[in-house]
Amino acid sequence: MMYKIMVIEDSVELRNEMIVLLRRNGYDGYAPEQFDTIISDIRVTNPHLILLDINLPGQDGFQLCTEIRTFSQVPIMFVTSRNTDMDELMCMTLGGDDYISKPYNTSILVARISALLKRTYGNSSSQDQLTHGAVTLHLATSRLEANNHFVELTKNELKIMHYLFMHKKRIVSRLDLVEYLWDNEMFVDDNSLSVNINRIRNKLQALGLEEYIMTKRGQGYRI
Repeated sequence: MMYKIMVIEDSVELRNEMIVLLRRNGYDGYAPEQFDTIISDIRVTNPHLILLDINLPGQDGFQLCTEIRTFSQVPIMFVTSRNTDMDELMCMTLGGDDYISKPYNTSILVARISALLKRTYGNSSSQDQLTHGAVTLHLATSRLEANNHFVELTKNELKIMHYLFMHKKRIVSRLDLVEYLWDNEMFVDDNSLSVNINRIRNKLQALGLEEYIMTKRGQGYRI
């Protein structure tokens, strides 16, 4: 399951940084750019978690949180430069579930997001098996399964497939894959990425699957 996380932040630079961070960590991060339609956007997209700034054009974060709580119990984490005790108390009083101040440590932010999702939805975010089409990825045993047959994956191959599964039906750029592997302390350059992709494709062929990983020329890969 990929959790949808809405980022409500008026700084374009910070908003984009947060979306990249979320996607690298396996979340479906997205952000509204029009602040006068945020409530309707929430109703339509139904996010699993909202990251909410306080200082926003139009309604501020306090007002938005109050309005969201009239129709939804979606977890809300305030991410803001407002860092007084009174600000934090207001966030919690109005229905916020967590609070982190800017500038934040990215690892701590991701950990707090994971903890809040687990509190809200249980442990489904850490499921051992991911399935797409005819293929199941077994994370604990580092294996691919199709048609009751298995192939073993190396650590790099497992990470690559995990990332593709987390972004299934979407095009994943080669740069995103390389950066994801580097962030996980797996030192893969562009050439070795090609080698790993070819090895995975050979293993998928051994399972009877042709073109499970599709190349979109000039864009990246998609499953």
